[in-house]
Order: sequence, then structure tokens, then C-alpha cells
Amino acid sequence: MLDKNKILEALSNVEEPDLGKDLVSLNMIKDLVIEGMHVSFMIELTTPACPMKDMMKNACTNAIHLLVDKQALVNISFGHQALHYVKPKLKQIRNIIMVVSGKGGVGKSTVSSNLALSLHLAGAKVGLLDADIFGPSLPLMFDVKNEKPQVYEQDGKPVIIPIENYGIKLMSIGFLVEDKNAVVWRGPMASSAIKQFFNDVDWGDLDYLIIDMPPGTSDIHLTIMQMQIVTGAIIVTTPQKVALLDAQKGIAMFQQAKSNIPIIGLIENMSYFIPEAHPDECYYIFGKNGGRKLASELDLNFLGEIPLELAICESGDSGKPAVLQDNKIISKQHFKAITDLIIRTVAKINQG
Repeated sequence: MLDKNKILEALSNVEEPDLGKDLVSLNMIKDLVIEGMHVSFMIELTTPACPMKDMMKNACTNAIHLLVDKQALVNISFGHQALHYVKPKLKQIRNIIMVVSGKGGVGKSTVSSNLALSLHLAGAKVGLLDADIFGPSLPLMFDVKNEKPQVYEQDGKPVIIPIENYGIKLMSIGFLVEDKNAVVWRGPMASSAIKQFFNDVDWGDLDYLIIDMPPGTSDIHLTIMQMQIVTGAIIVTTPQKVALLDAQKGIAMFQQAKSNIPIIGLIENMSYFIPEAHPDECYYIFGKNGGRKLASELDLNFLGEIPLELAICESGDSGKPAVLQDNKIISKQHFKAITDLIIRTVAKINQG
């Protein structure tokens, strides 16, 4: 018969890689049951998309075998912590992440789409909000251009049901306005629309809500920041100097506004060009390491580089983003690595 105290003592030697404390003191070991030589328990993760869960599972099994009994039969399952509410009206959303760029044309929507899908493929429940009121692109990128959201009434008020595709819940002004009609609104109207996308949309149970922000700094940014619901922000730039200068302005917005919104990190998109016929070659057509250097200068987390590939452009235009494609798009692995780092960084932010 195995001893419960010895099992817990062994597991206290297993550290959560990102939080720097052991699983027992973090109260992550749940439902510990011992029957003879069988021991089973659940590791309560900070997110179902945790990229380190297999490593923790192996470490727990090894700790029990080494420190308790090598004949122990160990069965480990995973759960995740109850939702921590970001705001009463958004009580089923665990994390809200802004994806921001200092200027247009740096591939922010492409990054937002593929990050959202990478999180979903990792096991998380994900929503994606297109906050670019004047240039919505997500309906095209998710192949739902002709979809219209359904509406139901609750307490005398209309509630919008997001469009869903590829497992992602989607909301965009593009679902409500015809393509040929321009959205010509002053700042207060755009801000009001964004508030509706939070308050009047039934997002349901989400681990992450990704917000694809408009380029630059605007009333929309300030509106969302003032709502005090955001877990953190991701900055997207390209390597050339003009994009880096604009990225600095976006970073300064968070620092000067005293928003208390942490910057999760910086992503450099279009880092180098990979010819389709020669995937082993790369050309730094926009400069080299600009994003990495900027992150270092500003003491920001550098999340990674994403190459410029024709296949990424084609996948977005076809309505099936790169990470879903079956062909060998090199960027898929880059998005996976960046997403894992985002998950781990957000977990640290939530732990304070």
C-alpha cells in the first residue's frame, strides 16, 4: 500500500516550469486516490492549452517511481482551473488579448487569425473579435463572408450569437455591413460599436478572446483599455525601420496611458522571404533582426519571427489560415512555438 504523504512529498519536487513553484504548494494536485499500488490524481492546469503538461506528467511519474516505489502504477489526468472572471458581463472569458500594430500592412490580422487557431488546436476555447471597424478582414480569412449572426432577446435586449468556423467564435463589423458599403463613422460611433461587441455578444465559455485591433492608436484602443478587461497585449511589427518606429508608438501608448495592461511580447512578421521553389533559402528583404533588437532595447519579451511565404497570403485569401493547411507551410511551426510562449507568459501574468 502506497503512502499518501510520501506521494505528496515526492510530487513537491516537481516544479511548474513557468511559475517556478512546486505543484503541491501551488495546489495543482487534485483528487489524489491510492488503491494498493495504484495511484491516480489530476494536475489542475492554468489553461487546457498548457504546452508543458506532458513534461509535468512525466516528471510526476518519475518522482513517484524514484522517491516512493518504482512498482507504483501511476495514472495522471488533467483539468484546468475554474474561470477567473475578467468582468461580470464577460464572466465566462478567462483571458482577453489585444493584438496591436503601430501601422497597417504588417500582417496583424494574419497573425491574429493563426494565433487564435493555434490556441484552439492546443486545446483551448477561443474567440476572435475583429475590432478593425474600418477595415474588417476576418470574414474573408475565415471563409464566412456571407454569414449573418443570429440574434435572440434576453431581458428585453438583443444578444448576438457569434459566427463560428474552424472551432473559433468570430465577431466582426463585416458581418453586419455589406462589403461595398464603407463604414464612415466618427470615433464615438466606432467606440460604441466595440462596446456592443463585448456587452451584447454571447461569447460563452472561452479560455482566450483575441482582439484583432485596428492599426495605429485610436479611440477604439482607448475604449478597450479603459474597460479594464484586457489580460495583455501583443505587438506585431516587421523588420524595417518605419514599422519599428510605429511599433514603438504602440508600445508607448500602453506605457503612457497607465493602462496597467502588460505587454505579452513582440512578434516580428515578414522576417525573411522564403521562395516556394527553394524552401531552404531565405532572404532578409526588409532588414534583419529589427524586432528582436527593439524588444531587447525596450526590455520586452521577443515572441518570435514569422517568415514571409506566398502560401500564407494564399491561405488567408482562400479563407483557410496557414496553420490549418495540410501542405508544408514553414510558418506553421513558427506560429506553434509563438503560441506556446504566449500561453506560458499569460499564465505568469495571471499568477501575478
